[in-house]
Amino acid sequence: MKKVLFATTALIATASMAAAEVRISGYGRFGVDYNDANDRAVNGVPSTTITSRLRLQFDMSTETDGGVVLGARMRMQSESRDNAAGTGVWNAARFYASYGGFTLGVGNIIGAIENTPGMYLETRTAGTGIDGAGFVSLVTNVNNEYFNWDAYSSAGAGANGVEVLYSSGAFNGHISYSTRNGAIGLDRAAVNVSYTFGDWTAALGAQDTDIAWGDKVLVTLQGDLGQYGVRLAYADNEGISKWGLYGNMDIGAASNILVWVTDEDAVSAADVLAGRGDNRDTALLDRGEGTSYGIHYSYDLGGGASFEAGWRESSADNTTVQAGVYFSF
Repeated sequence: MKKVLFATTALIATASMAAAEVRISGYGRFGVDYNDANDRAVNGVPSTTITSRLRLQFDMSTETDGGVVLGARMRMQSESRDNAAGTGVWNAARFYASYGGFTLGVGNIIGAIENTPGMYLETRTAGTGIDGAGFVSLVTNVNNEYFNWDAYSSAGAGANGVEVLYSSGAFNGHISYSTRNGAIGLDRAAVNVSYTFGDWTAALGAQDTDIAWGDKVLVTLQGDLGQYGVRLAYADNEGISKWGLYGNMDIGAASNILVWVTDEDAVSAADVLAGRGDNRDTALLDRGEGTSYGIHYSYDLGGGASFEAGWRESSADNTTVQAGVYFSF
């Protein structure tokens, strides 16, 4: 199903630049979230709550006389989840310079692991349901150490790193690095490469860091078979293996259904103490071991809007069911 994004563009001519462009875009989503973990926890949060998000995105760029494109991106975002409403928050900016097939980015960078093709679900939320449902579908999320890689932050400072992206025909590459403001043990270096042949894309990503379970090797393969889409993904997360199988199918002109399953190995406490650093909390081990699965349904309402619904069961026996409306502008 096609994702439609409408943008407002302002062209500004000045004496010092040929043309500058400012685009405002974004999306809104709201719906109902059932999470049985809240029902079991002693946290005062009911099992069924409203989940919502409004995002405004500002993209600015200009081109020098030499053909170098300079630009920046910022977001303002407000969201609610688990019965807690939030107010509008600005994030840090990402700056970039592009020439030919090269792009240099600094600040709130995208991150090479985050940008590996075939990593996220092929849904509008990139996960299951109306807000992603915890993104247990990602093979890089293991052992309660989720999102331990550099990624563009929509509501925070981000990595404050540097990255280089390159594109030439069917080949794409991405290298990123951050120091987390120089904190000891928090450096991250990552890379991804991908190649598209026909309707198929193969990708390889890797990350080196001292963060727990942060060393990663990620392999994905995705393709289209007419009305069907298939994807395979595998990651070695510093000894924790996780694989995923994903498939989606168009139903008529307006509907799409996606199913997925992942399976995660466990790492023993003895393995951690023997060779993976005795500074890690062994009580947190094995929490993600086992199989997770889910299903997502999307119906195109037209005008950039769609109905999104999803159910998933995690390996920790956590069930979520979500349904709501997503609209872009």
